[in-house]
Amino acid sequence: MKKIINRYIFREIAIPFIIILFVLTFVLLMGKILQIMDLMVNKGIRALDIGHLIVLIMPNFMLFTIPVALLVAILIAMGRLSADNEITVLKASGVSLIQLYYPVAVASLLAFVAAMVIGYFLVPQSNFATKRLLFELASQNASIGIKEKIFNADFKGLLLYADKIPADGEYMEGVIISDTRVIGEQNTVLAKKAFLVADPKLMIVKLRLENGSIHTTSSDLKSYRKVDFKTYDINLDLSTTLASVTDEHKSSTDMTMTELLARMKNTELGDAVVRELAIEVHKKFSIPLSCIFFGLLALPLGITGHRAVKSRGFAVGIIIVSAYYLLRIGGEALVENGRLGPAVGVWTPNVIFALLGIYLFYMAHKERSHFQIIYNHIFKSRIKN
Repeated sequence: MKKIINRYIFREIAIPFIIILFVLTFVLLMGKILQIMDLMVNKGIRALDIGHLIVLIMPNFMLFTIPVALLVAILIAMGRLSADNEITVLKASGVSLIQLYYPVAVASLLAFVAAMVIGYFLVPQSNFATKRLLFELASQNASIGIKEKIFNADFKGLLLYADKIPADGEYMEGVIISDTRVIGEQNTVLAKKAFLVADPKLMIVKLRLENGSIHTTSSDLKSYRKVDFKTYDINLDLSTTLASVTDEHKSSTDMTMTELLARMKNTELGDAVVRELAIEVHKKFSIPLSCIFFGLLALPLGITGHRAVKSRGFAVGIIIVSAYYLLRIGGEALVENGRLGPAVGVWTPNVIFALLGIYLFYMAHKERSHFQIIYNHIFKSRIKN
């Protein structure tokens, strides 16, 4: 009998969880859809590469949507069971709140494991793979976008013109570049030949010019300077072309736990960098563990007699998630400013919601409404007065 009840409640949680997870992930993806469409329509990126890019950014979205979907799904499931008086029937049959928590605990544990695997393994790998893919696409797009006898303004601060490009596209001839990256100076670069050189390790694309000259004039046109060169490299800013992914080192979000801990041992790093790395270390555990605390909190909050169960469950879930992530963002900001330690700033939201969940679970187990206690306290104090 208990197994049947557990499977029934678990199914009530699983179905809305899958739907909400899909919807929330799709909503987050819609925030990137304009950029993705721009890559396809204006940058000429293949649909297969776009699909690969979407797959790579999914782990970041799911690390956020899994705890949220779990919380809302439990609230909706428990609210639906309460509104249909099924919770009342189960309690009358001798099923305690602790027994009702078993399927919720299983769902929370599965969500925790999924979020842990995603945050610990997939997110760092996918973040760095995304940068690699963007760099490859940017490199391809840089060479594809340059046409002979056409001025190209895809690179920030540069206007590029090539008089002739062979059919194989390996180099350009008769190159003219207007360089406005230095404020107060107008540089015009002339070169007989130019090559696009990509460095996959540093993720930098350079335009290597051969046998040319640089002509520089001041902003008031009173001074002029000419420099001849045999080879001259210009780093191309790909931020207007596709993405800026020219960081020499991995960022903290691209690192695995081993890499983070190894990097933190570097004594040459500044305090701000160490705090940033420490935040990422703690987040790899604190975000997945929020699934456990959300499950503990959602069960007593979901048991109610309200009829508008779906809308109420979703609204309560959004309020809880908003409060949780506001506390998390505030805590991380204080850590970055050096006002709090990394452990305190990152784990405080989890501790608060864990204590709140334990309290509400205890009150629900004793079948005592915390709202009623607050009301009685206020009412009795008014009578005394």
